[in-house]
Amino acid sequence: MADKADKANGEWRGWRAAAQEALYGADGFYRRPEGPAGHFRTSVHASPLFAAAVARLMCRLDEALGRPAGLDFVDMGAGRGELATGVLGALPPDVGARVRVHAVEIADRPEGLDPRIAWRDAPPERITGLLVANEWLDNVPVEVAEADSDGVRRRVLVREDGTERLGDPVAGAEAEWLARWWPLPTGLPAEGLRAEIGLPRDAAWADVVATVDRGLAVAVDYAHRAAARPPFGTLTGFRAGRGTAPVPDGSCDITAHVALDACALPGARLLTQRAALHALGITGARPALALASTDPAAYVRALARAGAAAELTAPGGLGDFGWLLQPVGLADASLGGLLVDVPDHEEQ
Repeated sequence: MADKADKANGEWRGWRAAAQEALYGADGFYRRPEGPAGHFRTSVHASPLFAAAVARLMCRLDEALGRPAGLDFVDMGAGRGELATGVLGALPPDVGARVRVHAVEIADRPEGLDPRIAWRDAPPERITGLLVANEWLDNVPVEVAEADSDGVRRRVLVREDGTERLGDPVAGAEAEWLARWWPLPTGLPAEGLRAEIGLPRDAAWADVVATVDRGLAVAVDYAHRAAARPPFGTLTGFRAGRGTAPVPDGSCDITAHVALDACALPGARLLTQRAALHALGITGARPALALASTDPAAYVRALARAGAAAELTAPGGLGDFGWLLQPVGLADASLGGLLVDVPDHEEQ
């Protein structure tokens, strides 16, 4: 009877293979016509200020690169092209006339997308400019490990209905990654403690950075660092705007926070989104009250902008996202002055 039940509910697989099929298979979640925005809200959807800040970063990078004749903007995990569209619309004409915009996504090209945006299933092989992976790495599937009653970390196996069991002990490169980047915490009973093994994300990030000849690659994501790894992991699901159990049947997003410090290559910088957006002029500062008397319409617009900026930079919310900035071929190790006036306490 147990064998029949196993067959009915699907085979046991590691979370990486199960999530890969559920998200990107022929009937996967990311191939649905409504796109990611139909199920969850990113910084791009929260406010056009996010795209405007990325456009400002693009302009600073353009100057640092010496205003090249061809300038690339690559939007990894483009959804339905929202960030690419927003950045293209926010660029000044002199930069917009030289920019080549590439939206990278497995789903089909959306109808009505600006024809200046190239729709691709992989980034260009060689780019000069800016590559942004906004909430992309958290959807690169990974294996999940859990410690058993003896403190041995084992691969978590899952069926299509979300039922889990423990498999073989983690070994080889995966065990080495855990030992370096996510060791078992001290002072807690080991049994039941979980971790997401970030090796595929490290490799995916290195691959996209390798496409940049000169410029900057930026990953923006839910993140944690070695000093504060969550003891029970972060694997979760999203459906129709709500968190849900991660079930690898194609009905929901399956995501886990990213160990951005493990992804970082030499010369990288890690910031909070709050710090990065402040450096790009998105502060959330309220307009002077006197403006309400002299220009009420302008005051209302400025107040709305401040509210949107506050949401993008809020501690405990979007402001706590991690930004991993990876320069390639820039003139100096300080990211060419692309992000300035970031207080040390706001480094992630």
